[in-house]
Amino acid sequence: MPKLSSRYWHLAYEYGKRGAYLVIGARRENALREVAERAYLLGSPHTIPIRTDVSKAEQCRRLIHEAIHQFGRLDHLVICAGVTPVSLFEDTIRVTNFSPAMDINFWGPVYMTYYAAPYLRATKGKIVVIASSASWLNAPRLSFYNVKYHASKAAVVSFFETLRVEFGADIGITIVTPGLIESEMTKGKFLNKEGKIVVDQEMRDVVVSAVPIEVVGRFAKATVNSACRGDKYLTIPLWFKTTYYVKLLCPELIDWFNNLFCITGPGVPETEAISYKLIQIPGLKDAIWPDSVQSPKIKRFEREVLCDRGLVDFSLLRSKQASDAEQPWFISTATGRGQFLFISTIIVP
Repeated sequence: MPKLSSRYWHLAYEYGKRGAYLVIGARRENALREVAERAYLLGSPHTIPIRTDVSKAEQCRRLIHEAIHQFGRLDHLVICAGVTPVSLFEDTIRVTNFSPAMDINFWGPVYMTYYAAPYLRATKGKIVVIASSASWLNAPRLSFYNVKYHASKAAVVSFFETLRVEFGADIGITIVTPGLIESEMTKGKFLNKEGKIVVDQEMRDVVVSAVPIEVVGRFAKATVNSACRGDKYLTIPLWFKTTYYVKLLCPELIDWFNNLFCITGPGVPETEAISYKLIQIPGLKDAIWPDSVQSPKIKRFEREVLCDRGLVDFSLLRSKQASDAEQPWFISTATGRGQFLFISTIIVP
């Protein structure tokens, strides 16, 4: 399964800045440790990383129970699991390669909410669910993103809208539908037609084209602000909401645009698509995309973004840990490799 993009990590950092006690879940232990370190440095008094696969119900149950065991309460649950398959439907080598999309994108949030709901009800807590503008905006080469992902993210939206009615005033639910956000996906990291994780910036250019990409820090700050206000919905960047109304009022226009700009004929390479040629206009990427998404380098993406923008000075981290040595700030997790899947946030007043 692919590692989730750094936009989800920044949610933990934003909560950390506000003094939140955090429990974060991921499949990759190294990523967990780094996120825990940064959240701590930014202001979280205590961050607990727990190696977790959200597609497994038992691991979701264990995560929630461990959070309650450590902190005694749950105030915010932030659900942001997601995987992005990119392929034309008929080009897909094996349809079952994309089964994880439904397991992660839909069942992960369902499992987490099921086990967290009693504790959230007790504290009048909040659920923050990161869905996607793909829940209403279908695009070529994202048939799995918009069928399995749409059937997952659109299902997620419908699921949490229904839960909002069932929970009433006991649990607040904020549904976030982001557009294009600075992340590993907008750097070109996809699940390809063979079901393998690749970095393909040519395909990224075809899919994303000349659409502005929002800076990840603004996304995280807007999301946490919206959750704390108790908003029911948030679309970030705000201008992306116009696509919802276009789809609602004139869906044929969306279909026409996608066919004209993004689809090539049989045997014609994707790089012949108008969407690809448009973003190759000299200077356009620099004007509408953050610098971080223009390099194919993925591994150190998160550290580069934080350091380049002056958000974290890693030379300070170890000294801060040493000064707080009497108070352990994270719990080690089991060894092994995995991928970052979601953030579950605990806030203790």
